[in-house]
Amino acid sequence: MASVLSFYLSYLLLLSLSVCVLVCVSVWSSYWRGGFAWDGSALQFNWHPVLMVSGLLLLYGNGAVLYRVPLTWGQNKLPWKLLHAGLMLLALIFSIVGLCAVFDFHNKNKTPNLYSLHSWIGIAATALFALQWVFGAGVFLLPCAPPSLRGLLKPLHVWMGGGILGLSVAACISGINEKLFFVLKAGPSYSDLPSEAVLGNSLGVLIVAFGLVVMRILSNQNWQRPDSRPEDLVYTPLLQEENE
Repeated sequence: MASVLSFYLSYLLLLSLSVCVLVCVSVWSSYWRGGFAWDGSALQFNWHPVLMVSGLLLLYGNGAVLYRVPLTWGQNKLPWKLLHAGLMLLALIFSIVGLCAVFDFHNKNKTPNLYSLHSWIGIAATALFALQWVFGAGVFLLPCAPPSLRGLLKPLHVWMGGGILGLSVAACISGINEKLFFVLKAGPSYSDLPSEAVLGNSLGVLIVAFGLVVMRILSNQNWQRPDSRPEDLVYTPLLQEENE
């Protein structure tokens, strides 16, 4: 009982951080950066942080901990598998559209692409995420892979998920820092810590906290779904679970 209560307190903290992060990045892009458009202007760029944070971080992190929710235990796993895959696919779509926004903005303004550390980390995270989703769907949802292969790849799938989350956090906070240096050249400088810088720095702190809470939930063995613990080596694909 204490373990379940501890989980739900952590999960409530995760949801609260998700809302705070989403509000901060949306307010930053809409209020300080002028709003949104899709016309090649700086307003188009504003879609990039909102979509990347929403998809590659928030949807991804919340989808990753879905199986840890005790409410899902002891029930047919099929709906939760579908919800997990659906959240991850939506996160991937958000991330791809977010990349399209920034690439299109750069191309129309003749700005080089993929020259910064932030962009390298972000592309790596998105590419690994796409591969993770494709292989995850093929191995764990469809009845294509034998049980021995699913059992072998399950730990790798979980490990890669945590690694992608770490890359996502690094991409987000490096992007925030890079953006603040760019936009605070004129007027109050970053070192003067104007209100926009305070918001950006606070957003970065919230993102790090979000990542730490997700990793805390994923790393706690007591919060694993009982049929997903390491000693259970049998993994049933989607089409074999419909009658369970």
